[in-house]
Amino acid sequence: MCRMCAVNLFRVFPPNYQSSVSDGGENYDDEPMFDPAWPHLQIVYDLLLQFITSPCLDAKVAKKYIDHSFILRLLDLSNSEDPRERECLKTILHRVYGKFMVHRPFIRKAISNIFYRFVFETERHNGIAELLEIFGSISSGFALPLKEEHKIFLWRVLIPLYKPKTLGVYFQQLSFCVTQFIEKEPKLSSTVIRGLLKYWPITNSQKEVMFLGELEEILEAINMVEFQKIMFRLFWRIGCCINSFHFQVAERALFFWNNDQIVNLIAHNRHAILPIILPALEKNAQNHWNQAVLNLSLNVRKMFMEMDDGLFMSCHAHFKEEEAKLSLLTEKRKEEWKRVENAASLQPITGNTAVLVTTFATSIVC
Repeated sequence: MCRMCAVNLFRVFPPNYQSSVSDGGENYDDEPMFDPAWPHLQIVYDLLLQFITSPCLDAKVAKKYIDHSFILRLLDLSNSEDPRERECLKTILHRVYGKFMVHRPFIRKAISNIFYRFVFETERHNGIAELLEIFGSISSGFALPLKEEHKIFLWRVLIPLYKPKTLGVYFQQLSFCVTQFIEKEPKLSSTVIRGLLKYWPITNSQKEVMFLGELEEILEAINMVEFQKIMFRLFWRIGCCINSFHFQVAERALFFWNNDQIVNLIAHNRHAILPIILPALEKNAQNHWNQAVLNLSLNVRKMFMEMDDGLFMSCHAHFKEEEAKLSLLTEKRKEEWKRVENAASLQPITGNTAVLVTTFATSIVC
């Protein structure tokens, strides 16, 4: 049976049989590729599934044939562009994991290696979402307390998966896996947030909105001790998002204040958070181009004022002082540049000496 499956299923994909998201993740909605040989492959996959799930199958005997090599070649097939094949493989690999306890560490390690290669080398693989679904099911069965091996997997394998441009393809499955870890051990929430901040997509607004959604879910489950470990870095980043020129990013960050659990965390730590967030709110209130973002900023500002009027006024006065100092420094810098420009304009032009071109000299009258 195993030899028949190997002959019919195991194959090397041609060079052009690459990930449909290899061009930077712009093809999330592309039509899937269907293998013309699927009617034949489906029969073989069905036979293999029936064989593995059969109550007559003795795992001690079958492990000689469904060995490490067989499992590795099954995992290689997860890069198929045909979603039907990937779905079958997902079911079969999950059954293999459940039936052959002796192979469980090897399967986890093999999946980890696929993720490593995807994140750090190729950023091309069609089956990341399906492999994450398998791992989501596996992680739901982890015993408590979590082994160190599983915590290392979270930090070294799962969290780096937030980095690739193609995150949108498997974001839902990755989020589920990470949530499983946090539900089993809430202390890991600060670890996950540190990872999100490490891989924050500064130049990708679509991913920023995803990250902010993920942060909100984690903050709903975080305890006060873990929150206080990361609140300074976290709210510095949220402040940057509030000032984003992309209105969806700014809006998503300001929606945090619609969540009662997050507002409660902020209220208990307002002395640390308000000095970080207030400058961002004031800048938005003064000149943000989007009216919805401007209104939300004013609402959050009002919430802080109602939360602690004395603290708000103190932080506001400090903000005004800093703004005045910054304005003064800007003026000094302008004056210094004028002085340099004037000195340069008085120097005689000789040989290949660079010439200072003033704005007046470059203006063109139409």
